[in-house]
Amino acid sequence: MKNEEYKKAKENYLDKLNQSKTTGMKFTSVSGEDVQALYSPDDISNIDFLNDIGFPGEYPFTRGIHPNGYRGKIWTMRLFAGFGSPEDTNERFKYLLRNGQTGLSVAFDLPTLMGVDADDDLSRGEVGICGVAISSLKDMETLFDGIPLDQVSTSMTINSPAAMIFAFYLAVAKKQGVGFDKLRGTLQNDILKEYIAQKEYIYPPEPSMRIITDMIEYCTNEVPQWNPVSVSGYHIREAGSTAAQELAYTLADGFAYIEACIDRGMDVDDFAPRISFFFNSHLDFFEEIAKFRAARRIYARRMKEKYGAKNPRSWWLRFHTQTAGCTLTAQQPENNIVRTALQALAGVLGGTQSLHTNSMDETLALPSEKAAKIALRTQQLIAYETGVMNTVDPLGGSYYVEALTNKMEEQANKIFDEIDSLGGVISAIDAGYFQKEIADAAYRYQRELEKKEKFMVGVNEFVEENEKIDIPILQISPEVEKKQRQQLAELKLIRNQQAVEASLAAISQAAVDGSNLMPVFIEAAENYVTLGEMVNELKKHFGIYEEAIVF
Repeated sequence: MKNEEYKKAKENYLDKLNQSKTTGMKFTSVSGEDVQALYSPDDISNIDFLNDIGFPGEYPFTRGIHPNGYRGKIWTMRLFAGFGSPEDTNERFKYLLRNGQTGLSVAFDLPTLMGVDADDDLSRGEVGICGVAISSLKDMETLFDGIPLDQVSTSMTINSPAAMIFAFYLAVAKKQGVGFDKLRGTLQNDILKEYIAQKEYIYPPEPSMRIITDMIEYCTNEVPQWNPVSVSGYHIREAGSTAAQELAYTLADGFAYIEACIDRGMDVDDFAPRISFFFNSHLDFFEEIAKFRAARRIYARRMKEKYGAKNPRSWWLRFHTQTAGCTLTAQQPENNIVRTALQALAGVLGGTQSLHTNSMDETLALPSEKAAKIALRTQQLIAYETGVMNTVDPLGGSYYVEALTNKMEEQANKIFDEIDSLGGVISAIDAGYFQKEIADAAYRYQRELEKKEKFMVGVNEFVEENEKIDIPILQISPEVEKKQRQQLAELKLIRNQQAVEASLAAISQAAVDGSNLMPVFIEAAENYVTLGEMVNELKKHFGIYEEAIVF
């Protein structure tokens, strides 16, 4: 009888719904997916609670990897920090730590990201502009001066030259007397997404995968608390992908790294617990929460059923979240504080382990000190004033959220099949598959904005004519580049050139004979071989990558 009552009540509701007026807006998600006016028990009738949703801290971890959620440990609060010289960024690090930040997140300038030294002609005009300039161990020593590396978790957003930068970091730890087993942190080190989205690559995919596998193997044996790769969907989403594409492409990249390590002969349970992920938290609040929940479920099932992982920690998808930089606007930049707060809340309700909140001024320049503090306070307000930590997965069981989670998993599995049909991730990169799919998705959303089917406050609706932006902007002095070039020249004069040449020869030998590159990188770092010198030595053997043009 109750079921009949429900059916009749729903029919009556649908009759009223069909007769109701609407605003005429396009009721789709940011990703272009249709959204129903109402979700009900019918939309989750195929869900098996224990197998599909379950309890927090239990397989398949849809509701989170810890039984007590944030009651046991608040997410790590990170702000992306790095600008100008190592001295400048060291000062900002200490400022953020004094104001309650619980982990450091290093942003590097473009030359460093591309493996180019500050004194290279290619670096002119870019040194210290979009992040901190690091060319040698000397710079890394300055960057972490007065910051004990065994007392802070450090995230470093760098990919192609990540192994060399990590070698600098390990050399600093040795100088501080900190054992590698005490180091905690994460390297982004996700080269596959560089070919897909961000384009900061150096070597072709195959040797790049070899370097990353070397790093995972080295960290498994020597730096056990470190996450050697943070598989990143963030830049895939920033390039214009849908939520389902971000989810599927990111997990596909992660599975490619896992398979490379298994092919190396490593036991999946030895390294998988230290693989982490990095997702974007975009504008569509509920779609993002569903994406995070689906990611955990897909990953747990694949790790257990396909790769045979037996350790439950190998089934955990641990992830960092950053609010969506591509949604920030130069117009009415104070609105970005609100956008960031809502995106951060979605990340928290989705169960992130670590969170970065963008600053309101990031479309105009690197964050000012005040803007960075507001971004940090945003996280602290969510943690301590909203009550979201009181219960675990508060949206679990929502008809809408559970239906979206299911749909996200179904879409991701279809994309996995497409990638497999192309021969895997690297073959799909070579075929231009990812690039084309992302470009198509970005074009669709841009057209929706232009036709005002979607709204962006201050950009295509609620626009202020003759707007004057009155917020402080961080300026990077040209003196930074001059100083960095001078210091690098001085370093090259006083270092042991014979040791430098021996280190470069050892890098070449390891590149050729297939031995793990990390030990020779660390030794080279300690001999003050520069980043660019190491990168260029490997170019002799690995070559450089040139992307195929896709129309």
